[in-house]
Amino acid sequence: MADTQQVDQKAERRVAKLAKQISSFAKSHGGAEGQVAYIGERGARIVLVGEDGGWGDLVAPSYEIAEKAVEKSGITRHESFDGEFAAKVTTGPYEWKRMAGIQIGG
Repeated sequence: MADTQQVDQKAERRVAKLAKQISSFAKSHGGAEGQVAYIGERGARIVLVGEDGGWGDLVAPSYEIAEKAVEKSGITRHESFDGEFAAKVTTGPYEWKRMAGIQIGG
């Protein structure tokens, strides 16, 4: 029983830390929306898009922890990174250069 409580406490601390990071991102970008994607054994990726078009992501150790963190932060959660949601992302010169570099082997 003690092991279960210890694991739950560790998970709750991780949820709280992720929720704080999500809230901080939202505050810095005039609000935010997010999407949770399962990435296999690594856990889940939380993709964040700010109202100003800024974006970022976080990785949670499990899908459940990611869902709880997004819920705790209070941001709007999308089921998929669809066209309407993706269109809110603003890309700048860095992203375009990076994408071009990938295409030509750089």
